Amino acid sequence: MIYKRSSALFKEAEQYIPGGVNSPVRAFKAVGGTPIFAKSAKGAYVYDEDENRFIDYINSWGPMILGHAFEPVVDAVVDKAKAGTSFGMPTELETHIAKLAVSMVPNIDKIRFVNSGTEACMSAVRLARGYTKKDKIIKFAGCYHGHSDAFLIQAGSGAVTFGTPNSPGVTQGTAKDTLLARYNDINNVEALIEANKGEIACIILEPVAGNMGCIPPKDNFLQELRVLCDANNILLIFDEVMTGFRLAKGGAQELFNVKADIVCFGKVIGGGLPVGAFAANNDIMSHLAPLGPVYQAGTLSGNPLAMAAGYAMLNTLNEDAGVFKRLEEKTAYLHEGISEVLNTQGITHTINRLGSMISVHFSEKKIEDFETAATGNNDTFKAFFHGMLKEGVYIAPSAFETWFLCDALTYEDLDFTIEAVRKVAKSL
Repeated sequence: MIYKRSSALFKEAEQYIPGGVNSPVRAFKAVGGTPIFAKSAKGAYVYDEDENRFIDYINSWGPMILGHAFEPVVDAVVDKAKAGTSFGMPTELETHIAKLAVSMVPNIDKIRFVNSGTEACMSAVRLARGYTKKDKIIKFAGCYHGHSDAFLIQAGSGAVTFGTPNSPGVTQGTAKDTLLARYNDINNVEALIEANKGEIACIILEPVAGNMGCIPPKDNFLQELRVLCDANNILLIFDEVMTGFRLAKGGAQELFNVKADIVCFGKVIGGGLPVGAFAANNDIMSHLAPLGPVYQAGTLSGNPLAMAAGYAMLNTLNEDAGVFKRLEEKTAYLHEGISEVLNTQGITHTINRLGSMISVHFSEKKIEDFETAATGNNDTFKAFFHGMLKEGVYIAPSAFETWFLCDALTYEDLDFTIEAVRKVAKSL
């Protein structure tokens, strides 16, 4: 692989953009080397500025569940753009996608569209505080809910990569209201609630963690959280920015049969355009402006291009009953193939998988929380990442990120990926 043009573009970008990127993980600091500059993508493949082709297991960090440049989404965006790109006024399309989303997701009556997953989670916590009239929140070490101050007390993904889990710029006043729990440890959560009796507004978590690798919840963990929240007048918030409309039509709520009080969305719900959303029942959402006192607003919220892309995406997923099963089967196939290769080569590893999310950890421990995720051998991961890149397979440039599969992947693509692992494993 030749990265001559990507290298030149990165040097130029560093002169005008902090670190040369607009989201830190893209800088390749966790793995070293020069970031790949994308030029185009189609289906399961992304092409860089040097005309290299890669099988893509990032898929824009999740939204391209049906593959890049999915024709119904592209057509919807193009058609809508011709009629105007933004109005700052209500449009009929916003109601159409809201109605569709509410019909697909259990336990929600109303949904508010925003511009990112970060904004959705930030707004959900504000709504929970306004609804309960309490200040403190519980989040889990390693779960990432965007870069809002309340969430950067200890986060996964980029913040861990750069060794700054307590980000400068976050005040002590904000930090004191965020309580950190251990993911998959219900006793730890119970102890935090007991120590802060009557002060906790909400518990927010990724029902399937995706920012310390893919880490599914232990059996009954989500159900036990629901019981604790009910017993202590605490709202349960599911951050389904990654899992929503990816693991099932109704996301993790449907998959695990657990009701959250507020659900946050992003990624898939925008079909690849910048969008987020949060949703709840009528009672909770009635506290949101203009109906109630909890304020949230955005000039580009409900942007017609994002709504068009999202509606086309959700409509396809709603009508194609087999897509989630196909994705799960492809991910299982990939899991089995990679595991067989690494076992044959005697390489210590653990693979986590759920639905179309998967991650490879070079650790002998079972990866079930942030602490165990951090035991992975980063030097091995770096070599693995660059080896796979050289073979034409693009995985997340961080050991603390899940991979996302798309339906456009063929079994030939999966076999190619497994063979690439075989070649790379010989040098690990």
